[in-house]
Amino acid sequence: MRVLLVTDTWAPQINGVVRTIEQIVKAAPRFGAEVELLTPDRFRTVPMPSYPEIPLALARPKTVARMIAEARPDHIHISTEGPLGFAARSVCLKTKRPFTTSYHTRFPEYIRRRAPVPERLTYALLRRFHNAGAGVMVATDSLAKELRARGFERIMKWSRGVDSERFHPRPGADVFGLKRPVFLYVGRVATEKNIEAFLALDLPGFKVVVGDGPERKRLEAAFPDTLFTGALDGEDLALAYASADVFVFPSKTDTFGIVILEALASGLPVAAYPVTGPIDVLKDGAGVLDEDLRAAALAALKLFPENARVLALKHGWDAPARDFFDNLRAVVAPQRAAGGV
Repeated sequence: MRVLLVTDTWAPQINGVVRTIEQIVKAAPRFGAEVELLTPDRFRTVPMPSYPEIPLALARPKTVARMIAEARPDHIHISTEGPLGFAARSVCLKTKRPFTTSYHTRFPEYIRRRAPVPERLTYALLRRFHNAGAGVMVATDSLAKELRARGFERIMKWSRGVDSERFHPRPGADVFGLKRPVFLYVGRVATEKNIEAFLALDLPGFKVVVGDGPERKRLEAAFPDTLFTGALDGEDLALAYASADVFVFPSKTDTFGIVILEALASGLPVAAYPVTGPIDVLKDGAGVLDEDLRAAALAALKLFPENARVLALKHGWDAPARDFFDNLRAVVAPQRAAGGV
């Protein structure tokens, strides 16, 4: 099966969408598939307003149509609702090609934090975008339930995983050189991540923020006692996780949070709000959910790191990859039987 995967976010960006797509591409041969990517690096780009680190492709539907024709895919999966995603959707609808989508990002909540746009309007746009496809893939049961209530149709489960060989406990690791305990956040430093709720907590030891984004300068000035490392990846990121004592996930708008699994695999108990993502993952004494994030962080200090690692080992990438390709085949098979692509 030849799959064309369309995404508006790609390397060198570091985020959960990119990590997930990388793992799907890597796993494709094991599932009898070949994945070709349609990404912004094949187009001229402009910086995203309010978030210049993210390039937006200047993608004309005519150009995208030509690229799709050249790829000759059996199926098209549209991962993001950006310029490339909208262009690919337009081409698919016009040429009657089957396609699926995925819901990675709560854009209504993100946009509302930056502009006075009612969430109901953004959700209406997203509902129209996704319901035009043969299915929309979501990572968690709680998100699926929420989207169904908002009128999203043909929802498919697509779980997430972690590379437990890269992210693992490293006894004695201490790249920060700070007084313990160390409370860690990893991710974009942006307003929708609610990082300020973490940084404002009265906690012992030190706080560390790994990541970059438009809010970094403001938060560095407001919280000078916090260590901001900038974005890390690979071995540097793995060492950062292993050098902390608790992972704090303050976001209330993420649809999953792959960083939660990376922290667990590194032996870090997690403190989070009881929202989509954390409530679907954290169990078995590996984390603490509480509307009082300080209470959650202090309680997480008392948990056994071994529990975090054991839970992470249940979340390898093989099952998410199987989810993805099974979903695609469920769409492609009827098309082939009917004499389509």
